[in-house]
Formats: sequence, C-alpha cells, structure tokens
Amino acid sequence: MFIIPAVDIKNGKCVQLVQGIPGTEQVVIENPEIVAKDWENKGASILHVINLDGAFGNKSKNLEVVEKILDTVSIPVQLGGGIRTVQDAMDLLDIGVEKVILGTMAVENPETVKELSNKYGSNRILVALDSKDSKVVIKGWMEKTEKNASELGVSLQKKGAGGILFTNVDVEGMMSGFDMDPLLELLNAVDIPVIYSGGVTSIMDIENLSKTKTFGVVIGSALYKGKIDFIDALKYQKIL
Repeated sequence: MFIIPAVDIKNGKCVQLVQGIPGTEQVVIENPEIVAKDWENKGASILHVINLDGAFGNKSKNLEVVEKILDTVSIPVQLGGGIRTVQDAMDLLDIGVEKVILGTMAVENPETVKELSNKYGSNRILVALDSKDSKVVIKGWMEKTEKNASELGVSLQKKGAGGILFTNVDVEGMMSGFDMDPLLELLNAVDIPVIYSGGVTSIMDIENLSKTKTFGVVIGSALYKGKIDFIDALKYQKIL
C-alpha cells in the first residue's frame, strides 16, 4: 500500500479544505513545489496533486504551479481537478503528469476513459469516484448521481480505467475517521487498483487499510496538522 501525500492547490498555494468547501481553508502554505519536494525527500513514492481552482471551474489557474511541481520532483504525480475534456487530460499527460484523475468527465462520458486509455495506456488513467450518502457525486461534489461507487467502478473498469481514486466525501477533511464498508464493497467489486482518500486521521486508520487490498491511501489534513507522522505512516507502505 502506497502512502500518498496530498498537495491541494488553490490560488497558487497549498491548502487543505473541509469536505472540499471553498472558504474552509485550514492549512495555507506558500510554494507548493517546495511542499511537494519535501514529501519526496521524506520518502514519498507518489504525489497526489489537486488543482482546486480547476475543480471549481478555472481549469487554467495553477497550471504554472503544476509545472513547477513536475520540474521539482522526480517521483510520479497523479493529478486531478478541472479536467473537463480529453484535450485537457492529454495536455497534462504530455507535460509529464504520470496519471490523470478523471471525475465528472468519466462519469458523464465514459467513452473518454476508453479514448485516453487506448492512447496512453490504462495505467495512466485514474477515475475519481467520490461518494456522499452512498452515491457518487460529481461537479465539485455538488451534484449527486443515482449510482454507487461499486456500480460505476465496474463499468469504468470495462472502459479501460487503470485505477480508482475513491473518496468518502462524508468524512473528507473532517479528521474524524471513516467507515470501511463502502471501500470494502468497492474493493470486492473491481479488479483494478483502488486508492482511498477521506477521513484518514490516525496511524490506526492506516494500519486497518493496510490489511485490505487497498493500493494506496491519500493523506492530507492529518499530515499537515501533525495528527499523523509521515515517517511512521511509511512503515505500512508495502510496494509490490
């Protein structure tokens, strides 16, 4: 299981939000590329970068910051936020993003997953399944669909998705732990790697995840607020 630090970018800075809601910034740090390099220096094997301004509609904002991060680190970067078209995804993959995270676009138009997977390989295409009240939500977590993560996970795997980023929105950024059942249901439904995000607050949470088939865990607020020591978390990193 990979331990994956989150570097969320808003207005050119590294931030942490509560449940993804603008205005709830609890952590604000200048120079996200320095933050990213620090995680690499501490032993991170993958970085999770989200362009929050992109997710909220301004896809071109923060692209210079993304490029700085790519120039600064040598480890793979998975990136999401504001990828609205196939061309958006191609542009990011072409400048060195290892994996793009497709959310709303993948759910609303699954053929885009197939197109990108055929062109770049499924291993570079992650789909984001964000769950709220047991249903997948899209458009910055503002719109609820009628399907759960397992249903969509199976269908998007068939379209060529190489992995799933599963976020439990109910507990994202709230530092309150999380319910394992929705994740276990998804893990049992699909055959591709699943990365978990949302509510990871303690080493015990990481230990519990390490006992499942979870491919990786994204950790944000708990790292930045000192609830989890990254070096301690790495003890549960199992790289196959």
